[in-house]
This record gives sequence, C-alpha cells and structure tokens, in this order.
Amino acid sequence: MPLENISRSFKDISLSFKVHPITYDILSLNNVSAINRSLRNLVLTLNGERPFNSLLGTSVNRSLFEILDIRITTDIENEIRNVINNFEPRVRLRTVNVTPDFNQNGYHVLIDYEVIGDSVPPQQINFILQTVR
Repeated sequence: MPLENISRSFKDISLSFKVHPITYDILSLNNVSAINRSLRNLVLTLNGERPFNSLLGTSVNRSLFEILDIRITTDIENEIRNVINNFEPRVRLRTVNVTPDFNQNGYHVLIDYEVIGDSVPPQQINFILQTVR
C-alpha cells in the first residue's frame, strides 16, 4: 500500500484576484474550496498548456466538438480519472460521472472524492463542460 500524505490545511489564491477589504491581501481559498478549484483547473487545462509539464492536463475540450455519445462520455471520464489520480495527491477519487446533456450540447461532470489526511466527509464537485462558441 502506498504511503499517504497527511495534511491538515490547504490554501490557494482566488483567481478572481479580489482584495480583502481590511488587510488588502488577495483573497484566498482554503481547504475544500482550494481542492475543488484545483480539480476543476486540472480538468480544464489542455495537454501541453503548462510550461515544463506537458503531461499535465486533459484533451476533453477536443471531445466537446464531437457528437454526444457514450464512447466520448467514457473517454472523458477516463481522462478526468487519470489526470486527478496522477496530479492531485491530496484526494482519493471515489467516482467520476459524466453524462451528456443534449439540450445544452455539453456534459455534466460529477466528481466524488475524499480528502486524504483530513476528517471531512466525502466531497463532490460538479460542473458542465460545453463549447464556448
């Protein structure tokens, strides 16, 4: 069994870059909010987009221009599962569910995970993948 990291607190900056009204520091995301943002960023990052780490990211954006079907849905689920397992050591992935939404021409993504080293209950993040055109 692999060794698991034990952490108690996670912190990240908010990508809105809003300033705290009292301290004038950039707002931060803490714990589960930081992990949720990280998971979503991993899924939405394109392969090769990050300098010096061409393996980080997915190609789900290319799949959004294909016809909605079960094969593409399975491919997207597998890519999301792989990128989270490989690049997010703070979580233990439970399930990834991707369902096509024919009305909005996209996919609903539901990621269910546990935070490693913290006693919070299992968490879920959901969002929709769709083309921006």
